[in-house]
Amino acid sequence: MLPRWAPSDVAAFSYGSAGVAFLILFLLLLQKSKSRRHGAALGCACLLTAAWAGAAALGAARPAAPALQWLELLRTGAWLLFLQRLLYQERRMPAGLLAGAVVLAVAVVAGMGAQFWPAAPEEGGGRGAMLAIIIHVSLAVLGMLLVEHLYRNTPPVGRWGIKFACLGIGGLFAYDFYLYSDALLFRHINSEIWAARGIVTALCAPLIGIAAARNRAWAPELMLSRQILFRSAALLGSATYLLAMASSAYYLRYIGGVWGPLMQLACLFGAALLLAGVLFSGAMRASLKVQINKHFYRGSFDYRQEWLRFTRALADDGPALAERAIQAVAALVESPAGTLWIRRERERFEPAAGWNQAAPAAVEDAGSAFCQFLEARQWVMDVGAWRQSRQPYGQLPLPDWLAAMAQVWLVVPLILHGRLFGFVTLDQPRTRIALNWEVTDVLKIAGSQAAGYLAHRESADSLAVARQFESFNRMSAFIVHDLKNLVSQLSLLLSNAARHQGNPEFEQDMLATLAHSVDKMKLLLHKLHRDGRQEQDGPQPLDQLLLRALQAHADRAPPPVLASCTAGLTVRADGSRLERVLGHLLQNAVDATPAGGAITVRLLRVGQAAVVELADTGHGMSEQFIRERLFQPFDSTKPAGMGIGVFESREYVRDLGGELEVASTPGMGSTFRVVLPLYQQAAAAA
Repeated sequence: MLPRWAPSDVAAFSYGSAGVAFLILFLLLLQKSKSRRHGAALGCACLLTAAWAGAAALGAARPAAPALQWLELLRTGAWLLFLQRLLYQERRMPAGLLAGAVVLAVAVVAGMGAQFWPAAPEEGGGRGAMLAIIIHVSLAVLGMLLVEHLYRNTPPVGRWGIKFACLGIGGLFAYDFYLYSDALLFRHINSEIWAARGIVTALCAPLIGIAAARNRAWAPELMLSRQILFRSAALLGSATYLLAMASSAYYLRYIGGVWGPLMQLACLFGAALLLAGVLFSGAMRASLKVQINKHFYRGSFDYRQEWLRFTRALADDGPALAERAIQAVAALVESPAGTLWIRRERERFEPAAGWNQAAPAAVEDAGSAFCQFLEARQWVMDVGAWRQSRQPYGQLPLPDWLAAMAQVWLVVPLILHGRLFGFVTLDQPRTRIALNWEVTDVLKIAGSQAAGYLAHRESADSLAVARQFESFNRMSAFIVHDLKNLVSQLSLLLSNAARHQGNPEFEQDMLATLAHSVDKMKLLLHKLHRDGRQEQDGPQPLDQLLLRALQAHADRAPPPVLASCTAGLTVRADGSRLERVLGHLLQNAVDATPAGGAITVRLLRVGQAAVVELADTGHGMSEQFIRERLFQPFDSTKPAGMGIGVFESREYVRDLGGELEVASTPGMGSTFRVVLPLYQQAAAAA
């Protein structure tokens, strides 16, 4: 059984809510409101309203108690005084209205002096009770007239600041008029209308608070936090929704008979699930934020809160800075996904990361019209408007990769020292957002700040790599020194053994072994110690280099298989170094492929380039691993690896004017393509 509340309990709760609401509003207005023109009058009216509502909650069973009536008159008088100060702050009150107010005040004083109040109006009362009701009706009419006069005589430009105050204060007087008009008609106060009066009064408090926040002359220190307002709106909406669903469930139980409890529980549980889904919906939250910013604040952003959030997101010295940068920029306009492009080697913009979407497999040349436009204008580009009318971008062509991404909404440039460092593409927002000057300015500033953090991270990473190379070179110097000593000792041993041969067969075998060791050490010495000299490049038959590399790995499991080989392809390179590049890629394929897998090698000609394609059925790699780790020096997945093989291979291929391309799928294998320009004999002869 649900508990049954007495009418006095309902009235006490109703007026108690009103008292709490106006007490909170008074405390918000209290800080430095005395130094403002209308702050003291508004604060006094709120305090008297809170006191009257508290007294009504304590004496809910006796609405005509003398003390309560006195407090109600003081409350009404305070609101009338506040309206008078707003309306006649620069001109005098009209004579007729002023005379009516004086006569009414005299009547009130006379009625109080005659002790009319004890004749309780709710019990029928006498002439004194009826006169008291008439006085309340007259005061309510006077209040509504003042509210109407204030709104009508305020210029349309200034009504933005007072319309919620007119609604809130007018609501107080309108309900008073309704309550006492009903009492005047039926000669007693309706207990239900009286009980609901407190809730109506409590609902008027937020309206008056919003108006106070909009008018600096009332209370400049009253700042309604966007987060508090957003959470309060969400909480109020949730409470209203659950209250409506609970009422529906109670009605279903009341009419449902045997099925009533089942229908009630099902309705309540379904309502709670639906509410949870709405509350966790990013689109609903974004729409509520936009509506609050649009209708309650002049600016679209709480700049202090936004920059604190943005700075915290980027300043965190942790992984995935690129994804955090995209997310921080996207959060400014409620975008759910985006991609970051950064200027890389060879003056190309490449996808550095994707947030909530896969980064496209495309590049944009830094000299393209699109990048030049971004760098010169530094605009936030509306891709939707660009697609529809090309305004205001003139005849600027839409890049192919951007045309293929139909969900892209904005392109935000990342400008660093006047140069385009990168850009961020953002998808359509969760809710409709007007792209005005304020939004574009915030996005441009955010892009510049993100560019600074990203550039700092890349510089730090480059410095760390340089330090690792320095340590590696220092280590190489020690190895070279030790190898020199070892080679000298072995050479001396070889010369002595040649002069003291005892057993011809043994000595001959020893000499062959030592000679082979010396050759291997000299080769290692040559690899480690280049003493600044560039290796000599020349025409190299690529098929022979590939066959030698395959022969060196023929005994591995699984063995690489040459599926096709185009003969006569010549490239300009250092033969031994290019062979080492091919051998390293083959060794990686063998290490990544299980014994039952396959490694297929092809040598092709594509246009004016030779292509060596190595495909395996090994473990494969993710796009993130390829983008962030594969070509990073000193980052290896092998227990004994140094992590410089693939990096060195790509750098040497690029030095030859080619490119090392990678395509891989986790669990299905990888394909490496070494693309090298063909050696032109005619050009060399010329």
